[in-house]
Amino acid sequence: MAVGSQHSASLDHLSKLAATAGVTINGDAPWDLRFKDIKAADRILAQGSLGLGESYMDGQWECDQIDEMIARLLRHRIDDEVKTASTLWHVLRARFVNNQSRAKAWEVGEKHYDLGNEFFRDMLDARMTYTCGYWDNASTLDEAQEAKLDLVCQKMGLKPGMTVLDIGCGWGSFMRFAAERYGVQCTGITISKEQAEYGQKLCEGLPVQFVLQDYRDLTGQYDRIVSLGMFEHVGRKNYRTYFEAARKNLKDDGLFLMHTIGGKVRDHDPDPWIHKYIFPNGEIPVIGQVADHTEGLFLIEDLHNFGADYDKTLMAWHANFEKHWDKHASQYSERFYRMWRYYLLICAGSFRARDNQLWQFVLSPNGVPGTYRRPKL
Repeated sequence: MAVGSQHSASLDHLSKLAATAGVTINGDAPWDLRFKDIKAADRILAQGSLGLGESYMDGQWECDQIDEMIARLLRHRIDDEVKTASTLWHVLRARFVNNQSRAKAWEVGEKHYDLGNEFFRDMLDARMTYTCGYWDNASTLDEAQEAKLDLVCQKMGLKPGMTVLDIGCGWGSFMRFAAERYGVQCTGITISKEQAEYGQKLCEGLPVQFVLQDYRDLTGQYDRIVSLGMFEHVGRKNYRTYFEAARKNLKDDGLFLMHTIGGKVRDHDPDPWIHKYIFPNGEIPVIGQVADHTEGLFLIEDLHNFGADYDKTLMAWHANFEKHWDKHASQYSERFYRMWRYYLLICAGSFRARDNQLWQFVLSPNGVPGTYRRPKL
């Protein structure tokens, strides 16, 4: 068969799949995918998610609203129609290999979080909070992030003088907020040298300490523990170890709040494009895995899902990224620009489709006397 006819067959098949989700190949709607190089159809069908992302990075297709295109495709499960050998490899690798071992745990810090403090400062809110905001009564990113931080503090019942451990503290936005507003003492651990150094400067004068450390090496006793957006880097092989570390370092009458992205299906496929370009060795948990691995260690006092708010948060980050790109363009390549834009928009689309969730678990070692009551939100 001639190369041209092979491409036509691939394009026809892809067009039929996309049409079921209301996406027209080479159509005029803002969520339609427009090919600049017809070879991209072959790459997408042969490599699924990886082919879709890499062909966009290489400039082989365009779409005005990638977020909405992805949301439509996911709602109609088009991703299930394009399963590849590459995807199967990632599934098996996650199931049988510990991708988040001590040796590999630092990779995401070096590859993702050490991209540059100014880059993230321009993309995120004023406090540099790199997790989902809480938009119930917020109209701006800054308001949504402050509302989320305050929500966490209220759920944990923080009081002046308490000691708080932040596992995966980022640039310290939570610790700074909690120390300023609630008068607590905070220790945060991170695997990013850039975050630790920059965060310590931002928290100067506050009872806040940053430690460059793996969670498996934690020691101490704390009144409260919080972990915002770090559990996605732990991996199924290490879930029990993670919760054991938290329990060991939490006082018997303490509370542990864990904020994490979550999936809908236990044996879901780790996304090969995200793994290769954005979050090496990342893995999204499901509720059953959290329940399994906290058994005998913690009681789940409260579970709160506000995953749709991550769509708004990611779109706000994308707007900031676009607004400030010219400032960073000389430091990064055009391919990086397309990669980062694609990352933010496909993630927004996944939350819009409710394919991904955002959970906050409140856990206690022995159960709160009487009962735990979530603060009025």
